[in-house]
Amino acid sequence: MIPSIGGEIGEIVGILVALIVIWIIVSLPVYVAAKIVKGSKATLGRAMLATLFGPIVFILVIVFTSALLVELGIVFFFLPVAIAFIAFLGVYKSVLKTGWLGAFGISIIATVILAIAVLILSTSLLSSIPLPIDGGALSNF
Repeated sequence: MIPSIGGEIGEIVGILVALIVIWIIVSLPVYVAAKIVKGSKATLGRAMLATLFGPIVFILVIVFTSALLVELGIVFFFLPVAIAFIAFLGVYKSVLKTGWLGAFGISIIATVILAIAVLILSTSLLSSIPLPIDGGALSNF
């Protein structure tokens, strides 16, 4: 059967909407952390820009630094990650208009907020899943 073009476009639109929703959700901890560190100067738009460009810069720096080190005959994984993290903080520093320490603080606070949110959501979702009475597949554990 020939797939319908409308179905494919609908799927693409659905994926794009889901990615935008996820992007907003992931940006919220950065926004809250920026509010804590910067006060009223922080905006959700800037937090969203930081969460968009931060990981892109991180990956690009890791790829190029790793390639450069391999060409030089140096195989050392920590150095590209450290340089990429500094570049990531540079994105936060620039986009969120803060200093290096502020960018580091925002990244740590946002990570803690996101970890707590994931823990709460996963616990509440797992507690709402009914387990079989006889134990089922879990009876072997």
